[in-house]
Amino acid sequence: MKPVWDRLRRYFGTLHPVGLAFALVFFVWSMTPSLLPRAWYLQGVATGISLAMGYALGTLIAWMVRKCGVEPKWSERTKKIAWWVMAAAAVILVPLFLVLGSWWQQIVRDLVAMPPANQANYLLVLIISLFIWFILLEAARGLRFTTNRLTQVALRFVPKEAAKVASLVVVFAFGFFVINGALYNGLIAFANWSFSGADNETPDGIEQPLIAERSGSPMSPEAWDTLGQEGRTFMGSGPTAEEISQLTGREAKQPIRVYAGRESSDSIRGVADRVVAELKRTGGFDRGTLAVVTTTGRGWVNEDVASSFEYVEDGNTAIASMQYSFLPSPLAFIADRETPQVAGRALFNAVFAEWIDMPVETRPKLVVFGESLGSYGGQAAFAGAQDMMTRVDGALWVGTPNFTTQWQEITNDRDSGSREILPVIDGGQTIRFAADPEDLELKADWEDDRIVYWQHASDPITWWSFDLLFHKPDWLREKPEGRDVDPGMTWIPLVTFWQVTLDMVFSADVPSGHGHNYGEDAADMWANILHPATWTPENTNQLRAILTTNVEPTK
Repeated sequence: MKPVWDRLRRYFGTLHPVGLAFALVFFVWSMTPSLLPRAWYLQGVATGISLAMGYALGTLIAWMVRKCGVEPKWSERTKKIAWWVMAAAAVILVPLFLVLGSWWQQIVRDLVAMPPANQANYLLVLIISLFIWFILLEAARGLRFTTNRLTQVALRFVPKEAAKVASLVVVFAFGFFVINGALYNGLIAFANWSFSGADNETPDGIEQPLIAERSGSPMSPEAWDTLGQEGRTFMGSGPTAEEISQLTGREAKQPIRVYAGRESSDSIRGVADRVVAELKRTGGFDRGTLAVVTTTGRGWVNEDVASSFEYVEDGNTAIASMQYSFLPSPLAFIADRETPQVAGRALFNAVFAEWIDMPVETRPKLVVFGESLGSYGGQAAFAGAQDMMTRVDGALWVGTPNFTTQWQEITNDRDSGSREILPVIDGGQTIRFAADPEDLELKADWEDDRIVYWQHASDPITWWSFDLLFHKPDWLREKPEGRDVDPGMTWIPLVTFWQVTLDMVFSADVPSGHGHNYGEDAADMWANILHPATWTPENTNQLRAILTTNVEPTK
């Protein structure tokens, strides 16, 4: 036991006191509330990263002070007092903020209608955070050791300062190669290949359709096995004409859904062309309203959004969509932001090219929708808000990621006095933002061609950005906060970024109407966007009741 204790004391002696002081401050900050409830193990990860950042910042400041020629000569007595003060502060603050952190998490859980969690688990946060901090600290020391060794080698050939610069260049060049070079591209290709195998499964309860209005049916050239897991789920779901009529009391048509899987063609453009061929085969261009949908990751479409669209239009609809990747959404969100845009442009442009050649009097209404990466990719088909308003008759963009250029431009150009979480654009004449259906009710008259951005104040997918590292966003500065955001949430440099980053992990695992879970409110959204004369508020309530019972597959 004594040798272990001696090793711990020696290791602790290698730590910088200023770094430790900053790490303690960052520990306290990391326990503050964020957008969504965090499981205790995710809180441990967030706290561990915060400890590492605080320690790094403290040691950096101390190094800069020394470089400026300021190096106080503290007496041994003063040093000992400082160590005891910091130890006492840790003994008080660490357990205090573990308790406060668990309490704040309960408040956030109440705001998003989640049941209470076992607060005792928060005691494990300290263990996990210290482990994460240790790993990151040793990784940083490993990089420093590598740089120093490279410097020693370079000293044989060049002067000292040049050797230091050369070693840094080599280390950073290697890091760039790993992060953004050939190795990165190779890993993405390998990941696509790996996940393509898992794409062969079909969820329980999903069966091959036997009607001509569906891709993957015996009448379709798109083989059932080629649609991918999410494509088969989408083609095997949705309301029938009879179910729509049962709700509305009116005659309805069988909704058309067409889809092509990624393996159906060697190129994304080729997949899009196959979707258009399916629209022609099924008569999709002869329906009253045609929707072009960009999917997320492996081809997921929000069933609540899709079926609401079909109900509201009495089934006189066609939905065109396709799979563009084998990567799950979280991995695609991080690693591949180019392919969703390529797919969004390819599919919309292929459909639009056929649609625009039709006689004006026989064209269906053209609408677009997409969620998350689907919203991001779908908006890439348009040069800007004006282009979108010109080329479509309606749009529903759901849970749009913060890095979506068009969303950023529209949000930044919002009317003075409106908040970032619910921007008002030109009084709401065409574009409106909503977290809840009532947010669509503005004083201005709403034109017939309506675009809705549906986003929750507690959705980390919408608010996550690298800007959070050093910049306080408007959505945390402006008051009041969203209805499901803790007023106690405060922007803290570096810390808030990692809090929101980890909020994304289970952002869809909260009740509908919060986080990244968009469900039955789709009925209200489409009723407002399409505003058909025959649709009634009672129909909306009936549809909401149906959607509430739906269980969606994992993205």
